[in-house]
Amino acid sequence: MADFAAWSRAVQTRMESALDRALPAESLAPQGLHAAMRYVALGGGKRVRPMLAFAAGEAAGADADHVEPAACAVELIHVYSLTHDDLPCMDDDDLRRGKPTCHVRFDEATALLVGDALQSLAFDVLARPLPGLYGETRVEMLGLLARASGSRGMAGGQAVDLDSTGKTLDLAELEFMHIHKTGALIQAAVLLGALSAGPLAADARAGLERYARCVGLAFQVMDDVLDAETDTATLGKTAGKDAAQGKATYLTLMSARDARGYAAELIADAERAIEPFGPAARRLSEIARFIVERRY
Repeated sequence: MADFAAWSRAVQTRMESALDRALPAESLAPQGLHAAMRYVALGGGKRVRPMLAFAAGEAAGADADHVEPAACAVELIHVYSLTHDDLPCMDDDDLRRGKPTCHVRFDEATALLVGDALQSLAFDVLARPLPGLYGETRVEMLGLLARASGSRGMAGGQAVDLDSTGKTLDLAELEFMHIHKTGALIQAAVLLGALSAGPLAADARAGLERYARCVGLAFQVMDDVLDAETDTATLGKTAGKDAAQGKATYLTLMSARDARGYAAELIADAERAIEPFGPAARRLSEIARFIVERRY
């Protein structure tokens, strides 16, 4: 079995090809919109959410070809959210994945439409029929992604984030925000990957949900630490932006050292949650460790 570095590169390569096939060609009208969609979706990013989908699919015994549409759909939702988050009316950033953000490279109206179009494309990709996955499961997967993306998930978390700027949040309030803004889509990636094998038993689903909740929070803890400690060139986005904007982060509640320790505790809990899957959950465990060890 390939080591984690080789496996993650293989997933990234596979996703680049899958996204390339899913996205409209630049030659198709409207050419400007399609060029902007491809600009933001291709050639960058860690692809953590697709990795989680493929890893959860492996744990549940899914065919990788069946996982690919789910991985592609969740990444399209993620990229749409980044495109909108960077807009001047949101986080107002000019750098993403090491290159100018969509509204800087094109314009604000195009960036808004890019996000809208990527969101629609995600559901188009996930709705396409696949052999061996029956209608009831596909409908469940579509509903899961819709809820994770909406006002009770990612969009709602972003609303809380915007409303919390300049305010002091306690740990429970901060984690409520991140469980929605970041964690909802991470949980969707895990569950969509596993559901690509078919219906899940209640105990298996509960373990994966607990894993995803812990991994999602740990991911955000480390994002906050890296935003404070790492330079812009390494991050591929503007470093120190959270503090400059008065955002509520884990580092407003604890030291960087304590935050790293908290992330490690969350990852240990995540690994306990997937123990019943045995060796099949190896990639899920490796991703969890990657999240706390990453440098960007």
